[in-house]
Amino acid sequence: MTNALTIKKTPFGRMPNNDRVDRYTLINQNGMEVSILNYGGIITSLNVPDKNGNSENVVLGFNTLNEYIKHSPYFGAIIGRFCNRIANGTFQLDGKHYFLNTNNGENHLHGGLKGFDKVVWEATTKVDEASASLILTYMSPHMEEGYPGNLMTTVTYRLTNKNALEVHYQATTDKPTVINLTQHSYFNLSGDFTNTILDHHVQIQADEFLPIYDELIPIGNLATVSNTPFDFRDFTSIRNAIDSQHEQLQRGSGYDHCWVIRKSDGSQQLIASVIEPVSGRKLDVLSDQPGVQFYTGNGLDGDFLPRTAFCLETQHFPDSPNKIHFPSTVLKPKEVFESTTVFDFSII
Repeated sequence: MTNALTIKKTPFGRMPNNDRVDRYTLINQNGMEVSILNYGGIITSLNVPDKNGNSENVVLGFNTLNEYIKHSPYFGAIIGRFCNRIANGTFQLDGKHYFLNTNNGENHLHGGLKGFDKVVWEATTKVDEASASLILTYMSPHMEEGYPGNLMTTVTYRLTNKNALEVHYQATTDKPTVINLTQHSYFNLSGDFTNTILDHHVQIQADEFLPIYDELIPIGNLATVSNTPFDFRDFTSIRNAIDSQHEQLQRGSGYDHCWVIRKSDGSQQLIASVIEPVSGRKLDVLSDQPGVQFYTGNGLDGDFLPRTAFCLETQHFPDSPNKIHFPSTVLKPKEVFESTTVFDFSII
């Protein structure tokens, strides 16, 4: 009996410099499929069964390469070298100032003008008895986007027969640098992107979150979620409090904040769960990172309406290089950055 794990490779287009972009579709024995580009490591679709066995795509994406190149709010992409925001696009490391490209007002967002989401990665594949994997590698040269060090990064997408998609990150550098990687898929577990995600039920394993300034930069303190719209310690519908008059929600135009994961000690643990009651789909997110950015698609436009998808971006805290009391994001030569996030799908 075959385990039916397969990988299909198809052309997806050409970059302006004529680099070829391919789409790799990983399929498990349950019919779960995930399609990923070697451009930006972008997940273009993720087909998952509902409670009736109907498989539907649950992530936002485009059908053509040009759409991703022209305008994409980081749909499904690997984000680096540093996900989220760095205030004023600058930080100090070992007594030296570094100035990054700014692309979010005066701030640096998601790796800058040409982050990991906008490069073509080297791709190889692997299939064994338990999983199908796509291995992506990229060497970011010294001072790319303003970051020091030649950074060699490998991201492995691994689909298992248990309907889990694992994302493993590994990186090394030849000079001290900072790093913060994440996966930026936009989920709608209903499988219908005309539906909002307001009736999804969310649980986040966090007692605290990071309050933000108007420009979505953390102020620097940790605030309790108790008696606030940020309390997702028990399953709560997004609709429940997203439009409250809470100052922090007004600043983010909804949820666009980093939660501080409870008892974060670097070990793999459940950090968040989401249930869509009608389809019966459930998503568990496991990670070893100290934070998760919960974003409710407030800024979606064009083909997709606001709040029709959510993101759970596992990561270190935003603006960490400028806040020494946050967990360190420094990577030094001879060290290896490693992290794993798992998107585990099931039915309730």
